Amino acid sequence: MSTYTPIATVTLSSAQSSVTFAGIPQTYTDLILVVNGGFAGSEDVAMRFNFDTGSNYSGTNFQGNGSGAFTGRQLNQTSCYITSGGFFTNALQSNAIIQIQNYSNTTTNKTVLSRNNNTSTSTEACVNLWRSTSAITSIDLFGRNSSTNWLSGSTFNLYGISTDGMSTPKASGGNQIYSDGTYWYHTFTSSGVFTPLQSLTADYLVVAGGGAGGTYFGGGGGAGGLRCTVTATGGGGSLESALSLTAQAYVVTVGAGGAGSNSVVASSGSNSVFSTITSTGGGAGGAFNSNPSSGGSGGGGSTNSSSGQTGGARTVNQGYAGGAGVWDGSNRSAAGGGGAGAVGISNSGASGGNGGAGVATSISSTSTTYAGGGGGCAYSSGSGQGTGGSGIGGNGGTRSTPAPTSGTANTGSGGGGAADGPSATPGGYAGGNGGSGIVIVRYAV
Repeated sequence: MSTYTPIATVTLSSAQSSVTFAGIPQTYTDLILVVNGGFAGSEDVAMRFNFDTGSNYSGTNFQGNGSGAFTGRQLNQTSCYITSGGFFTNALQSNAIIQIQNYSNTTTNKTVLSRNNNTSTSTEACVNLWRSTSAITSIDLFGRNSSTNWLSGSTFNLYGISTDGMSTPKASGGNQIYSDGTYWYHTFTSSGVFTPLQSLTADYLVVAGGGAGGTYFGGGGGAGGLRCTVTATGGGGSLESALSLTAQAYVVTVGAGGAGSNSVVASSGSNSVFSTITSTGGGAGGAFNSNPSSGGSGGGGSTNSSSGQTGGARTVNQGYAGGAGVWDGSNRSAAGGGGAGAVGISNSGASGGNGGAGVATSISSTSTTYAGGGGGCAYSSGSGQGTGGSGIGGNGGTRSTPAPTSGTANTGSGGGGAADGPSATPGGYAGGNGGSGIVIVRYAV
């Protein structure tokens, strides 16, 4: 008996040109993708696998509208023809049910079947071939006319089909649910509800939102607090203990990253919560006349005209403190925000300090790094800005390139600090936003 297992769900809150499912687990035989929505104009759905843009796709379609039937054939295309003839209209009234066969097989080409319905026009069936023996790890859906966008409100649901007796999940909830045969994984990239169907013991990763970088000689934002039961946890502490859960609903809160501002005070990140576990939002970076904030990891210090600021304090067993800003009498150096794995860096001279390193954990079955601190800004044009911790914290700005970057979404990393703007005081450039947090729950198959 085949079982359908939810892998990922996307609902668009604004119009966008494409939707991508990446990191597709290889533990199923087939995939089912259900699309409901429309485009900004009559348009057809195109699909690519593994971002292959070569002429490796072919397809045949059959369409009927009650008064006539139509057929077509496409050879050596650069994407699959999931629909044809402007099937998806400028209203949310079309759907496609797409079956991708033997997607994880590495010895055969891939066959794609789709059944399409439009409530005001016609029905259609399409068959496509992707001439590749590669396992499918990503799917990209877009309109054939590159200038059209998916409408806000369009939904995309990806399922895995198992025919080998693999168990079904013992819980519901999460933006992505998958299994590697040993564990089930529920990943929350936005807030939701985790509901076990029976009593179970759960490992977890709970990462709060990162703090924003400061402006006007801004320090880097601190990373969100990180608490984990697998591989490593934040702040150099001992691993957290797994939770014993019962068959009831557990609210999951994924903390937002702090917002950067071109005023003095930036925002700290928001807490993430799962059951009894709370991770504290990262502290905001300091500015010329505003001290950094404490948090899961502390924000990096700035300087004023006479001294440097002490970095924001950490939350024990969640992260590290921000670095201290340095004033040496002629140069200012804003410090990096603390990371889950290391303190933010203080730097003498005019260069910004780097953000503290994040922490790598394999709770998702793949080692991934979270919660890097944001880099501090550089004081002078020829000086280097502080870089974000572990490549996921935001980079600080400089006077020649003042705008900093934000922490990576769903890593809980801090935003970079902004240098002073070209004409505004206290700052013409906003500090980088903190990255949003993430919650991952796993339990044994």
